[in-house]
Amino acid sequence: MQHKIPQATARRLPLYYRFLMNLHNQGKTRVSSKELSDAVKVDSATIRRDFSYFGALGKKGYGYNVDYLLEFFKTTLAQDEVTEVALVGVGNLGTAFLNYNFLRNNNTKIAMAFDRSKSKAGTLIGGVPIYHIDDLEEKLGNVEVAILTVPASVAQDITDRLIDEGVKGILNFTPARLTIPEHVRIHHIDLSVELQSFVYFLKHYPL
Repeated sequence: MQHKIPQATARRLPLYYRFLMNLHNQGKTRVSSKELSDAVKVDSATIRRDFSYFGALGKKGYGYNVDYLLEFFKTTLAQDEVTEVALVGVGNLGTAFLNYNFLRNNNTKIAMAFDRSKSKAGTLIGGVPIYHIDDLEEKLGNVEVAILTVPASVAQDITDRLIDEGVKGILNFTPARLTIPEHVRIHHIDLSVELQSFVYFLKHYPL
């Protein structure tokens, strides 16, 4: 991304892009910050502040031009460039990811998957080729992003192998807390913790 913007803003940009794409598909040409706010559940002031990092994207009293914003965010989010992702661990969760894939988000797709099961190697799931984990170094190529859905006991070993092959970003769905070098970005997503947190807030902070 060309602009050095707050991480919170960067995380919201795909939300804006998705809503703008929906408006474009409906033939809408203009949108106000309030309409954006209602759709993406972000307050109008935050949206205006987010957009202000990129200069004058709208006009007071007019709102925002949908096509202009769409083209702007398309360029900013590199939507024309498809980022290929490798998935490691084709269990229940991994299989769900493969069947969903991310191509509907326009710029991300799972290009390959790895598993220790010899019966899965050489097959396709959701159109994605599955390779044996022993072939990771041979097949990974230039892929720099990986999704980890392996047992926690092997997560660190797999992570080390991925990093040795040039992977720079890992989405970790295992409960293992992994040791990585500073140049690698990792996001930990523990679904059981997320669910517990969600239920807690649902009970104690009703809308």
